[in-house]
Amino acid sequence: MKAKYKRILLKLSGEAFQGKYSHGIDSSVCAHLARQIKEIVEFGVETALVVGAGNIFRGMPKSSEFAMQRTVADYMGMLATVLNGLALQNALENQGIPTRVMTAIEMERVAEPYIRRRAVRHLEKKRVVIFVAGTGNPYFTTDTAAALRGVEIGVDVLLKGTKVDGAYSSDPLKDDKAQMFKNLKYMEVINKQLKIMDSTAITLCMENKLPIIIFNFLKPENLKKVVCGEDLGTLIA
Repeated sequence: MKAKYKRILLKLSGEAFQGKYSHGIDSSVCAHLARQIKEIVEFGVETALVVGAGNIFRGMPKSSEFAMQRTVADYMGMLATVLNGLALQNALENQGIPTRVMTAIEMERVAEPYIRRRAVRHLEKKRVVIFVAGTGNPYFTTDTAAALRGVEIGVDVLLKGTKVDGAYSSDPLKDDKAQMFKNLKYMEVINKQLKIMDSTAITLCMENKLPIIIFNFLKPENLKKVVCGEDLGTLIA
Protein backbone atom coordinates (compact mmCIF):
# COMPACT_ATOMS: atom_id res chain seq x y z
CA MET A 1 0.00 0.00 0.00
CA LYS A 2 1.16 3.51 -0.80
CA ALA A 3 -0.05 6.79 0.70
CA LYS A 4 -2.08 9.04 -1.60
CA TYR A 5 -1.57 12.15 0.52
CA LYS A 6 1.68 13.73 1.69
CA ARG A 7 0.19 15.86 4.48
CA ILE A 8 -3.15 15.40 6.24
CA LEU A 9 -5.12 16.91 9.10
CA LEU A 10 -7.28 14.54 11.13
CA LYS A 11 -10.15 16.01 13.16
CA LEU A 12 -11.26 13.91 16.13
CA SER A 13 -14.25 14.70 18.30
CA GLY A 14 -13.97 14.58 22.07
CA GLU A 15 -16.28 11.54 22.10
CA ALA A 16 -13.52 9.58 20.35
CA PHE A 17 -11.59 9.65 23.65
CA GLN A 18 -14.27 8.47 26.07
CA GLY A 19 -14.58 4.86 24.88
CA LYS A 20 -16.71 2.82 27.21
CA TYR A 21 -17.13 5.67 29.67
CA SER A 22 -19.93 8.23 29.67
CA HIS A 23 -17.34 10.99 29.89
CA GLY A 24 -13.63 11.52 30.46
CA ILE A 25 -10.66 9.82 28.77
CA ASP A 26 -10.32 6.06 28.20
CA SER A 27 -6.60 5.24 28.08
CA SER A 28 -7.22 2.10 26.00
CA VAL A 29 -8.96 4.22 23.35
CA CYS A 30 -6.02 6.64 23.31
CA ALA A 31 -3.71 3.68 22.72
CA HIS A 32 -5.95 2.47 19.87
CA LEU A 33 -5.94 5.93 18.29
CA ALA A 34 -2.16 6.11 18.64
CA ARG A 35 -1.66 2.75 16.90
CA GLN A 36 -3.77 3.86 13.93
CA ILE A 37 -1.90 7.15 13.65
CA LYS A 38 1.44 5.35 13.94
CA GLU A 39 0.56 3.26 10.86
CA ILE A 40 0.17 6.30 8.63
CA VAL A 41 3.19 8.07 10.10
CA GLU A 42 5.27 5.02 9.17
CA PHE A 43 4.00 5.47 5.58
CA GLY A 44 5.70 8.87 5.61
CA VAL A 45 2.47 10.88 5.88
CA GLU A 46 2.93 14.24 7.62
CA THR A 47 0.15 14.17 10.22
CA ALA A 48 -1.58 16.93 12.15
CA LEU A 49 -4.61 16.61 14.40
CA VAL A 50 -7.28 18.82 15.91
CA VAL A 51 -9.15 17.43 18.89
CA GLY A 52 -12.53 18.34 20.36
CA ALA A 53 -13.64 18.24 23.99
CA GLY A 54 -17.18 16.84 24.07
CA ASN A 55 -16.05 14.07 26.41
CA ILE A 56 -15.10 16.66 29.04
CA PHE A 57 -17.15 19.79 28.45
CA ARG A 58 -19.91 20.40 25.91
CA GLY A 59 -20.97 24.00 25.37
CA MET A 60 -23.29 25.99 27.56
CA PRO A 61 -25.27 24.17 30.26
CA LYS A 62 -28.98 24.18 29.46
CA SER A 63 -30.06 24.73 33.07
CA SER A 64 -31.07 28.30 33.89
CA GLU A 65 -29.83 27.66 37.43
CA PHE A 66 -26.28 27.63 36.10
CA ALA A 67 -26.36 30.49 33.62
CA MET A 68 -23.08 30.93 31.79
CA GLN A 69 -21.93 33.42 29.19
CA ARG A 70 -21.18 31.90 25.80
CA THR A 71 -17.62 33.22 25.88
CA VAL A 72 -16.93 31.59 29.26
CA ALA A 73 -18.33 28.27 28.08
CA ASP A 74 -16.26 28.40 24.89
CA TYR A 75 -13.04 29.13 26.76
CA MET A 76 -13.76 26.22 29.09
CA GLY A 77 -14.22 23.99 26.05
CA MET A 78 -10.92 25.22 24.57
CA LEU A 79 -9.07 24.36 27.77
CA ALA A 80 -10.68 20.91 27.80
CA THR A 81 -9.20 20.17 24.35
CA VAL A 82 -5.76 20.60 25.91
CA LEU A 83 -6.44 17.62 28.21
CA ASN A 84 -7.31 15.42 25.24
CA GLY A 85 -4.31 16.65 23.28
CA LEU A 86 -1.90 15.84 26.11
CA ALA A 87 -3.46 12.39 26.59
CA LEU A 88 -3.05 11.63 22.89
CA GLN A 89 0.51 12.96 22.88
CA ASN A 90 1.36 10.60 25.73
CA ALA A 91 -0.20 7.65 23.89
CA LEU A 92 1.69 8.48 20.67
CA GLU A 93 5.01 8.85 22.43
CA ASN A 94 4.42 5.49 24.12
CA GLN A 95 4.34 4.15 20.54
CA GLY A 96 7.65 5.85 19.78
CA ILE A 97 6.12 8.65 17.67
CA PRO A 98 7.64 12.12 18.30
CA THR A 99 4.77 14.53 18.94
CA ARG A 100 4.24 18.22 19.60
CA VAL A 101 1.16 19.83 21.15
CA MET A 102 0.58 23.38 19.90
CA THR A 103 -1.98 25.59 21.59
CA ALA A 104 -3.86 28.67 20.41
CA ILE A 105 -3.96 29.89 24.03
CA GLU A 106 -0.46 30.33 25.41
CA MET A 107 0.47 28.05 28.32
CA GLU A 108 4.21 27.63 27.91
CA ARG A 109 4.69 25.04 30.65
CA VAL A 110 2.17 22.71 29.02
CA ALA A 111 2.43 23.11 25.25
CA GLU A 112 4.07 25.16 22.52
CA PRO A 113 2.30 28.30 21.30
CA TYR A 114 0.88 27.87 17.82
CA ILE A 115 3.17 29.42 15.22
CA ARG A 116 2.44 28.40 11.64
CA ARG A 117 6.05 28.21 10.46
CA ARG A 118 7.05 26.16 13.49
CA ALA A 119 4.13 23.77 12.97
CA VAL A 120 5.14 23.22 9.34
CA ARG A 121 8.74 22.60 10.40
CA HIS A 122 7.62 19.97 12.92
CA LEU A 123 5.66 18.21 10.17
CA GLU A 124 8.63 18.31 7.81
CA LYS A 125 10.67 16.61 10.56
CA LYS A 126 8.00 13.87 10.69
CA ARG A 127 6.63 14.86 14.06
CA VAL A 128 2.92 14.52 14.69
CA VAL A 129 1.42 17.91 15.58
CA ILE A 130 -1.69 18.13 17.77
CA PHE A 131 -3.48 21.49 17.66
CA VAL A 132 -5.46 22.32 20.81
CA ALA A 133 -7.51 25.22 22.21
CA GLY A 134 -9.43 25.63 18.96
CA THR A 135 -8.74 28.91 17.21
CA GLY A 136 -8.15 30.65 20.54
CA ASN A 137 -11.39 32.60 20.09
CA PRO A 138 -14.94 32.02 21.35
CA TYR A 139 -17.83 31.41 18.92
CA PHE A 140 -15.73 29.12 16.72
CA THR A 141 -15.98 25.33 16.80
CA THR A 142 -13.12 22.85 16.65
CA ASP A 143 -14.37 21.95 13.14
CA THR A 144 -13.60 25.52 12.12
CA ALA A 145 -10.24 25.27 13.89
CA ALA A 146 -9.51 22.12 11.87
CA ALA A 147 -10.38 23.84 8.59
CA LEU A 148 -8.34 26.91 9.51
CA ARG A 149 -5.25 24.98 10.57
CA GLY A 150 -5.54 22.70 7.56
CA VAL A 151 -5.53 25.67 5.19
CA GLU A 152 -2.73 27.41 7.09
CA ILE A 153 -0.31 24.48 7.03
CA GLY A 154 -1.21 23.39 3.50
CA VAL A 155 -2.63 19.90 3.99
CA ASP A 156 -3.84 17.84 1.03
CA VAL A 157 -7.05 16.72 2.72
CA LEU A 158 -9.06 17.23 5.90
CA LEU A 159 -10.17 13.93 7.42
CA LYS A 160 -12.97 13.88 9.95
CA GLY A 161 -13.16 10.69 11.97
CA THR A 162 -16.64 9.80 13.24
CA LYS A 163 -18.58 6.90 14.76
CA VAL A 164 -20.51 6.27 11.50
CA ASP A 165 -19.44 5.40 7.95
CA GLY A 166 -19.85 8.83 6.37
CA ALA A 167 -22.25 11.74 5.92
CA TYR A 168 -25.93 10.86 6.15
CA SER A 169 -29.23 12.62 5.45
CA SER A 170 -30.00 12.28 9.19
CA ASP A 171 -28.45 10.61 12.23
CA PRO A 172 -28.10 6.91 11.26
CA LEU A 173 -27.87 5.93 14.92
CA LYS A 174 -31.40 7.27 15.44
CA ASP A 175 -33.00 6.98 12.00
CA ASP A 176 -33.06 3.62 10.18
CA LYS A 177 -34.04 5.39 6.95
CA ALA A 178 -31.01 7.69 6.93
CA GLN A 179 -29.25 7.66 3.57
CA MET A 180 -25.49 7.88 3.21
CA PHE A 181 -23.92 10.18 0.63
CA LYS A 182 -20.77 9.04 -1.20
CA ASN A 183 -20.02 12.44 -2.72
CA LEU A 184 -21.19 15.93 -1.86
CA LYS A 185 -20.40 19.42 -3.01
CA TYR A 186 -19.63 22.03 -0.37
CA MET A 187 -22.80 24.00 -1.09
CA GLU A 188 -24.91 20.83 -0.86
CA VAL A 189 -23.74 20.36 2.72
CA ILE A 190 -24.73 23.93 3.55
CA ASN A 191 -28.04 23.92 1.63
CA LYS A 192 -29.13 20.54 3.00
CA GLN A 193 -28.11 21.69 6.51
CA LEU A 194 -26.30 18.42 7.07
CA LYS A 195 -24.91 18.15 10.60
CA ILE A 196 -21.41 17.16 9.50
CA MET A 197 -19.41 20.29 10.16
CA ASP A 198 -20.52 23.83 10.82
CA SER A 199 -21.04 26.16 7.87
CA THR A 200 -18.00 28.30 8.70
CA ALA A 201 -15.71 25.27 8.42
CA ILE A 202 -17.35 24.13 5.16
CA THR A 203 -17.12 27.62 3.66
CA LEU A 204 -13.45 27.95 4.60
CA CYS A 205 -12.66 24.61 2.93
CA MET A 206 -14.71 25.58 -0.14
CA GLU A 207 -12.94 28.92 -0.58
CA ASN A 208 -9.55 27.23 -0.34
CA LYS A 209 -10.47 24.08 -2.32
CA LEU A 210 -9.59 21.80 0.59
CA PRO A 211 -11.35 18.42 0.20
CA ILE A 212 -12.96 16.78 3.22
CA ILE A 213 -13.45 13.06 3.84
CA ILE A 214 -15.89 11.90 6.52
CA PHE A 215 -15.20 8.31 7.60
CA ASN A 216 -15.60 5.81 10.43
CA PHE A 217 -12.47 6.09 12.53
CA LEU A 218 -13.47 3.30 14.93
CA LYS A 219 -13.08 0.53 12.35
CA PRO A 220 -9.56 -0.93 12.39
CA GLU A 221 -7.30 0.19 9.52
CA ASN A 222 -9.87 2.65 8.13
CA LEU A 223 -7.49 5.58 8.61
CA LYS A 224 -4.75 3.76 6.73
CA LYS A 225 -7.17 2.82 3.95
CA VAL A 226 -8.41 6.40 3.54
CA VAL A 227 -4.86 7.79 3.46
CA CYS A 228 -3.99 5.24 0.80
CA GLY A 229 -6.89 6.40 -1.36
CA GLU A 230 -9.48 3.66 -0.82
CA ASP A 231 -13.05 4.70 -1.52
CA LEU A 232 -14.37 4.93 2.03
CA GLY A 233 -16.78 7.36 3.65
CA THR A 234 -18.02 10.57 2.07
CA LEU A 235 -15.97 12.95 -0.05
CA ILE A 236 -16.89 16.64 0.11
CA ALA A 237 -15.20 18.62 -2.68
